[in-house]
Amino acid sequence: MISFDYKPQGVCTRNIHLDLSDDGNKVVGVEFTGGCDGNLKAISKLVAGQNVDDIVAMMEGHTCGRRSTSCVDQMTKAIREAQAKAAD
Repeated sequence: MISFDYKPQGVCTRNIHLDLSDDGNKVVGVEFTGGCDGNLKAISKLVAGQNVDDIVAMMEGHTCGRRSTSCVDQMTKAIREAQAKAAD
């Protein structure tokens, strides 16, 4: 399993912890620290076990209010960084 912590930018969430499968192709779990607790718990349940490319295709670029990003957009950045780190 690949574990990765990401410090998001421009959102209320202070940290995103990811666990990806050994090959980096599936989200095993995700935990958000801070942010909209109920929504982020639900998102964590929805993405668990899902293919990372499907998650990124669905969530990348999603915004929150007037912000140019959102917690799920930041999660897609965390996923790609975790994959890149695992490939090294």
